[in-house]
Amino acid sequence: MTTQNAINWPEDRLPGTGDHFVSNEVIVRGVSAARVWHYLTDTSTWESYYGNIAGIAFPEGGGPVLEDGVAFTFEPVGFPSVRTQHARVVEFQAPAEGVPGRLSWTAHQEGTPEERLDVLHAWLVEDLPGGRVRVLTQETQSGRPAAELARQVPDPMLNGHQAWLNGLIKAASGGLAA
Repeated sequence: MTTQNAINWPEDRLPGTGDHFVSNEVIVRGVSAARVWHYLTDTSTWESYYGNIAGIAFPEGGGPVLEDGVAFTFEPVGFPSVRTQHARVVEFQAPAEGVPGRLSWTAHQEGTPEERLDVLHAWLVEDLPGGRVRVLTQETQSGRPAAELARQVPDPMLNGHQAWLNGLIKAASGGLAA
């Protein structure tokens, strides 16, 4: 029997305690966790494989490669009620032999009570036996924009994250230039 690793959730962000939660996962052969990690943590590659993000900036310096504690901003594309996200990396552990890669950031959208959004977006990247890699991404959100997204069918956040995963795997598999 094999047990899979899970996202590390802070108590105040547990899935199901906010207004919206999505979970997406892929398991594929032929690409390593290290290769996926490169494209996931190097924000200069994001727009080349994921069309729902733009305007990535590092207002406190650093970047474009994410690391523990770094602050960044980005513009979600295709989500009308979601505007500039102010993010900070809160968990960062590169994948290693027998250890999954872990990346999480908090993000928020400022504005009126109707516009505010609070997010924790988490990633887990791990090599599996048989030359496979597993990438899990989950996001929990609180605020009126999150509640609005949760009511939509199909769920644009779920579909957006699947597009991110698909693009990430394609880039890491050599489908895009590094």
